[in-house]
Amino acid sequence: MANEKKHGPIAAWLLLLSCALPLPVLAAEPAPADNSEPPQYTARGADTCLKCHDEDSKFPVLSIFKTKHAQQSDKRTPFAKLQCESCHGPGAAHAEEVEEGQKQAPIIKFGANSWVPVEKQNQICLGCHEDHSRIAWKGSPHGDNNVACVSCHTIHATHDAVLATAGQPDVCFSCHKRQRAEFDKPSVHPVRFAQMACSSCHAVHGAIAAKLLIKTTLNETCYTCHAEKRGPFLWEHAPVAENCTNCHTPHGSIHPALLVKRAPLLCQQCHSQPGHPSVARTGAGLPGGGNPSGFLLAGACLNCHTQVHGSNDPSGVKLMR
Repeated sequence: MANEKKHGPIAAWLLLLSCALPLPVLAAEPAPADNSEPPQYTARGADTCLKCHDEDSKFPVLSIFKTKHAQQSDKRTPFAKLQCESCHGPGAAHAEEVEEGQKQAPIIKFGANSWVPVEKQNQICLGCHEDHSRIAWKGSPHGDNNVACVSCHTIHATHDAVLATAGQPDVCFSCHKRQRAEFDKPSVHPVRFAQMACSSCHAVHGAIAAKLLIKTTLNETCYTCHAEKRGPFLWEHAPVAENCTNCHTPHGSIHPALLVKRAPLLCQQCHSQPGHPSVARTGAGLPGGGNPSGFLLAGACLNCHTQVHGSNDPSGVKLMR
């Protein structure tokens, strides 16, 4: 009644009617039509690419026909599917002729200067190569550091250097500078002589062991070549069973046998000097005294303790036989 006095009976009736009626529903604006067409593949496949990417091109690709990727008879290969576009994506727009000064339409490019993120580049490779030997790539040190597959592998080359024992170290050394320097030392594993490669010890695509080792522990990795050091021995040398790097450095050393120090200094890290010959006899007097001995010349401790890795002799408790 208060509303009737204020607005009159007709106004009050209209107010009540407006409250009872549902609110009008506004029609949604139609979504803009997507007129963009999906990228198209080239009609002639690799033949279209080779019109520009021949041996005189800035980006020659003819050598790929000498690789496994270009074997059409093998249905696992890119050339048994969409050929070049299996990896580089639809290229019809890229292959269109453009006026001088204009750039071709972009296509998936691999390498450090590519507009395609490394993760996307690697996904294309792993689409075919994610088998048991590369299943650990995700979460591996190389994968976490955004290393691209093409940083190590050369796809179009007749011979991929990283797959050859002689060529692989140089590929690894392009990032691992410290290891390159270590392999130039006098005592090394025969990597620079092409008798073994980095992958002889390291699973570069990922591993459950530290340092990407091919075995679960460092010692097991060493035993793949040095099986005679495995044991078990009747008399074990404790540091040997614990870790080979207690005495040896794996990549290179200025000391013989890849030792971290020369004997007797190496041995004296664990074995006390008093009561045992500890200084080599040189003929000159020792300042402050000492216990010089001729037994410490040449092989030092190893002159007597020859079985430093362990002994199976019943009398070998001192590792002397």
